Amino acid sequence: MMKHRPRIATINYPQEKIDSWDDFAERITYWVALAADYASHFVCFPEFLTLQLLSIEKKKLLGNAAIKILSSYTDRYIALMTDLATVHDIHVIAGTHMSLNADGIAENVAHVFLRDGSHHTRGKVHVTPSEKRAWGVEGWADNTPIETEFGPIGVMVCYDSEFPELSRHLVDAGARLLFIPFCTDDEAGYLRVRLCSHARAIENQCYVILSGNVGQLTGVFNMDSQFAQSCILTPCDYNFARQGIAVEATPNVAQLVLADLRMEEIESARSHGTVKNLADRRLDLYKKWMRKS
Repeated sequence: MMKHRPRIATINYPQEKIDSWDDFAERITYWVALAADYASHFVCFPEFLTLQLLSIEKKKLLGNAAIKILSSYTDRYIALMTDLATVHDIHVIAGTHMSLNADGIAENVAHVFLRDGSHHTRGKVHVTPSEKRAWGVEGWADNTPIETEFGPIGVMVCYDSEFPELSRHLVDAGARLLFIPFCTDDEAGYLRVRLCSHARAIENQCYVILSGNVGQLTGVFNMDSQFAQSCILTPCDYNFARQGIAVEATPNVAQLVLADLRMEEIESARSHGTVKNLADRRLDLYKKWMRKS
């Protein structure tokens, strides 16, 4: 039977220099345990979570050399997150981990670990110019929802939030919760993700969860400084939180915030809301316009 009242935690994750894999694992364990202590059903980490591991190295690594080092941690990362999800009985959206695929191509992949022990991957579809320049990252060509007891969830990565087509694809496939791990280095970048994500919540009449990095990660290329205010966004209507914000963290402070969401309010908004964005789409026109473009 589907459940309807998820408690969701999201993190302003502190990107700081670490000394070892054990140091990284201890920090991740702390945040998952904290979310579980608050009886959360989901916890979300940010994009580029595992880039923190590069701070262990004696020198700043560039391009393919950095991705090769990160790839060497993949098995330990998967084992750690699987264990945390099952031991703490919580679904972990474990940020993203960059690695080389079987063809030697760099990918930025979100990993999702469900509390039943299953592991799912969803790659970033839209790759930023910075990722292409810094690491040669290539985008994935597919994305589908992941089934949970609260219904299907969608996962998009940072820049993906700035394109309405992907979120609409996930929502049309049943997702009512969209998780967006992100990484932005300044307020302008953050606002692009934040404002576009709120547009996705409004136009799709769904909940959107953002998690980002804070702090300065010295010695790691392209991760010098971070800006984030992790949050949980809702549609803007009478039965949702004021200003469409269920909860938001203090900007640029390491913090976990959480909110109890009511999935039935999504169905109510879609059928009886002040506006009915999904029902009022003009698919006849959109298809015609797309054919011309």
